[in-house]
Amino acid sequence: MSRPRKYRRVEYVPDITYFKPAGAPLRDVDEVRLSVEEAEAIRLKDLEGLEQEEGAEKMNVSRPTFQRVLASARRKIADVLLNGKAIRIEGGNFEMTWRRFRCHRGHEWELDKPVGVPPELCPVCRQPDVQPVPSPVNSQSIRGRGRGRGRHLKDLPQ
Repeated sequence: MSRPRKYRRVEYVPDITYFKPAGAPLRDVDEVRLSVEEAEAIRLKDLEGLEQEEGAEKMNVSRPTFQRVLASARRKIADVLLNGKAIRIEGGNFEMTWRRFRCHRGHEWELDKPVGVPPELCPVCRQPDVQPVPSPVNSQSIRGRGRGRGRHLKDLPQ
């Protein structure tokens, strides 16, 4: 029996998750699926310019795993660009990181660094029962597994 896969930590899920070549009818275009964690690896390495060790740490994976995820994402993006395919960003095996929190008394605050679990106590009233507050930009999924099974923004409690 294989061991269960660890969730990869993701800080940002893009609002726009589908791209296709301009001028090509959708019915004539093949589609490639990029997982949310593959998009996160591209964002960390190529957009933010982090070293692989730093990216792996942010995603809570080993450096070799980060390298495999990044290589897979780059291979898919090259296929899309060079062969005129569409790309859909969805699914995967990930958990969101959080920056903003609220206690049951309504105090709200933001941390400097994103974390995977809420703090134990509110810094104002020192009471437990702290919940993450989804931000509109990166709250598309709290945890996602498989093909398109993440919870979407419209499904989250307001």
